[in-house]
Amino acid sequence: MADKHVSERLIALLSGRGEDLGAEWAEKVTGSLGGRVARAEVERELREIYAALVAALSDGSVDGHDEAFGEVRALLTELSRNRALQGFTPTETAVSVFALKAVLEPSLVGEDSDAEAYLRFAGLLDTLGLFTIEVYSRTREELIAAQAEQLLELSTPVVKLWDGVIGVPLVGTLDSARTMVVMEKMLQALIDTGSEQAIIDITGVPTVDTEVAQHLLKTVVAARLMGAECTISGIRPQIAQTIVALGIDFGDIVTKSTLADALRHALRRSGTTVSRTVPQAGAR
Repeated sequence: MADKHVSERLIALLSGRGEDLGAEWAEKVTGSLGGRVARAEVERELREIYAALVAALSDGSVDGHDEAFGEVRALLTELSRNRALQGFTPTETAVSVFALKAVLEPSLVGEDSDAEAYLRFAGLLDTLGLFTIEVYSRTREELIAAQAEQLLELSTPVVKLWDGVIGVPLVGTLDSARTMVVMEKMLQALIDTGSEQAIIDITGVPTVDTEVAQHLLKTVVAARLMGAECTISGIRPQIAQTIVALGIDFGDIVTKSTLADALRHALRRSGTTVSRTVPQAGAR
């Protein structure tokens, strides 16, 4: 059967029973979403897709990749992105398309059988359903990437410890991507605060291997190019043994065992004197 004849048969069915088919379609989709999307919202989405689908079939094509279905794909893109952002599964998203197949089956495969038209239309809906899953997957990947970037930002804070001294407490594994974030944030903080002393605290870094050491050295060099001196703190006994065993050379970079020692060194280098006040007898 030619595409034109199939499209004409489908248009006649979709146009003649549009209201009933649309209502049944919306009911099936709303039920599959567990009531997490209002019926009125589902009806609005599907009504637009339904109208665009009929308009596309009017061009005589039943190929979902054709230009005629551009508006249908645009509406499905919006629907898929919304479902992905709302936390629905790929199945719950694709059912918005596949449910129409079940709605039309009794009309095309019944007493007035038109099996070939149904099969062609089923193929069209399969194409559009797979399209929704592809858009859904891309949206979820974008969302996960954005969340990972946000977590990366949160996991590398830069804090002002004293006038002219900033600190970068690191927790977890230090890789290339995180090193770039640390470097950018630290250099920006040096400019914003006018600091000349920076402390990179690795107390929360579980292990230091050659790669991690190289990342630290790059960060220190970048800070020096900005005219700042870096101190690395949190060199625990285990970390020190590992560094020695690996033959890693920090050169003239100052290292301290604790953040307190590093801060004391940075303050001394910046010319700041901190004295301890002895409480007077009887004072509270």
